Order: sequence, then structure tokens, then C-alpha cells
Amino acid sequence: MAEKKNEKYIVTELKSPMDPEFEKKYSEWAKRVLFVNGKITPGAFNFMCSWYLKPPAEYLSEHTHEYAEMIGFIGSNPDDPYDPGGELEMWLDDEQYNITKTCIIFVPKGMRHCPMKIKRVDRPILHIGGSI
Repeated sequence: MAEKKNEKYIVTELKSPMDPEFEKKYSEWAKRVLFVNGKITPGAFNFMCSWYLKPPAEYLSEHTHEYAEMIGFIGSNPDDPYDPGGELEMWLDDEQYNITKTCIIFVPKGMRHCPMKIKRVDRPILHIGGSI
């Protein structure tokens, strides 16, 4: 059967842009599910989806971007979707935030953010993020 015209816009398998060494380290504590960007899907912005399964040995360090970013942490309990299933610590500029509820964080262009620390995982935490 011929490919449909818009089939290229539906991503159903992981095509990670990360180097294999990073993916190996990441897989020790998380399971990347999907990733999309303009190289994978023409015209797409960056968007990723992972399950956090346990606290990592190392944390994501402080950094900035030349673009705005959205970072989300979503609980996996359908009876209590606002319980993220664990606890995270996120820094925005010089302010520490303890994440104990499902949330989406908007990080404006140029804002220092992280370190991000996963303090506790009681059940998988869905992590999503995107940037333009």
C-alpha cells in the first residue's frame, strides 16, 4: 500500500537524536518513549516523552536555552492524576521548587533552570517536554 500524504506527521516509534552513550546512561533510570523534531518530522518543533522509573545517579545540571521550553511531570494513577507518583526538585533561576503535584512548567527563553532532581519515584512518572 502506498504511503498516505500526511503519514509522515504520525510518529509511532522512538527515533532518538541523542548519542548512544547518553541513551545508555538515561535508560538506567528512565524509558524514553517518543521524540520528534524537524529532522524526524518535517516542520516539527522539539517534543519528547519518557517514563521516569527511579531516581538517577546524576541529575540534570543547570543550563539555559535560546528558546522557550515546556517541561511536564504527569502522574500515572488514573484515580488521582494530580499525584505525580513521586517527588522532584526543580530550580528556576535561583529558586527551588519541590514538585509534588502533576504540573507543566514554562521556562522562558534564556531562563536558568535545573538542576532537576528526582527525589522519589513511587510509580512511573510521565515526563513530557517541548520547545520551539
